Amino acid sequence: MEEKNLTQNPAAGAGETYHRGPVIMRGPMIPTSTTSANLLSADPDTDWLHMDPWRVLRIQAEFVDGFGALAELGPAVTVFGSARTAREDPAYEAARRAGELIAQVGVATITGGGPGIMEAANRGAAEAGGVSVGLGIELPHEQGINQWVNLGMSFRYFFVRKTMFVKYASGAIIFPGGFGTMDETFELLTLVQTRKAPAMPIVLFGHAYWDGLMDWLGGTVLASGNISAPDPGLVTVTDDVEEAVAIATSLIVPTRPGE
Repeated sequence: MEEKNLTQNPAAGAGETYHRGPVIMRGPMIPTSTTSANLLSADPDTDWLHMDPWRVLRIQAEFVDGFGALAELGPAVTVFGSARTAREDPAYEAARRAGELIAQVGVATITGGGPGIMEAANRGAAEAGGVSVGLGIELPHEQGINQWVNLGMSFRYFFVRKTMFVKYASGAIIFPGGFGTMDETFELLTLVQTRKAPAMPIVLFGHAYWDGLMDWLGGTVLASGNISAPDPGLVTVTDDVEEAVAIATSLIVPTRPGE
């Protein structure tokens, strides 16, 4: 710890010189307390906990923890979808099968770690002996990380979590979902479209759910000049789980035995 360092200054007679790192202070500029003393003193005012500089440190810590947890993950596919999907819903079984197929080609499955579609994909991956990643978010109504996750982390900030979804994925499968799923989908599309993220295969699962959106993008939005003609081609829509997984893993070198 830093200690108060006082030395005699011959040029100034009996005056003292205070050293704080490379800074030299003399006379009235000498502080009455040291940095270490200030650090160790109790402060009844806790408003600093809610100020932006402290938030920046928390954000930085989340990035560091996320990078540390996932840096050695290996190839992965991110699966998005609703937390509200019931286990009896065909989409749940499709997502579970997707997680299983992803694991069978030696690829990790990344989800938001919650219930519904996320649970289904994590479950399929875990049951197939694969790496099942859940990146949760701190929300009042969220149920926490599902039991099928074997590598999990919870985040305070959506934007840090979404960085992890994209940074460590080589493909994405997007099942039916609500605002959260739409947010993740368009964030990913924007990053790929603007080349802020490497190009990756993006699959929308379920024609009945997604065709209306794709018709609007390829019609109204394109005709208005708000996207370019190739942009709708950034995604593939399918009802076939095997096709969805094959497309999402198409840029990944197979790691199954014998391949």
